[in-house]
Amino acid sequence: MRILLVEDDELLGSGLNDALERAHYAHEWVRDGRSALRAATSSEFDLIILDLGLPQLDGMEVLKQIRARGKPTPVLVLSARDATRDRIRGLNAGADDYLVKPFDLDELLARVHAIERRRSGVATNVVRRGKLELDLAAMAVTCAGAPVSLQRREFMLLKKLIENPNQVFSRGQLEESIYGWGSDVESNTIDVHVHHLRRKLYPEVIRTVRGVGYRIDPL
Repeated sequence: MRILLVEDDELLGSGLNDALERAHYAHEWVRDGRSALRAATSSEFDLIILDLGLPQLDGMEVLKQIRARGKPTPVLVLSARDATRDRIRGLNAGADDYLVKPFDLDELLARVHAIERRRSGVATNVVRRGKLELDLAAMAVTCAGAPVSLQRREFMLLKKLIENPNQVFSRGQLEESIYGWGSDVESNTIDVHVHHLRRKLYPEVIRTVRGVGYRIDPL
């Protein structure tokens, strides 16, 4: 899951940035409304966490323009505007959820997990496919009932594939999904991750689609 974080407060933004990092989410952080609109409409994200009180362009206007341009990306609004009419206005403008500041980071992550579950069409934080089981909240993996220790990027790559079992991803798409804009990624990085996952889980867990990319084991 790739997240666009839009927050101009450095202290809060830094805390959210660290929390998303610990939760194994690929994410980009921008600090003003114009940058947010440009990023949201020019790149693909799975979720936008959007503050409303932004410089250059108000967050509510960013939300309206995102929806006016036909972008269906889920949006979780963060705001100190706690009146009922403000929450209704945000939801009616196209927000998928609305969280009032100050908030607990665990609650924010729980709401992110909830949006992630809805996107994936599952009712719980546990995703199962064949002999694999991923606990998205605990960031734990088991294979045939045995726990498997994965590195952060390996977990992110496996999660991306297992949540989209019918899709073939190119190396570029997978890189974009699990690395940030400023990351220096070697040309064979995804291949290395795939090799490690096959070794730690089972050889056919990820199938190579020649000339295209990778997909999860179609079972």
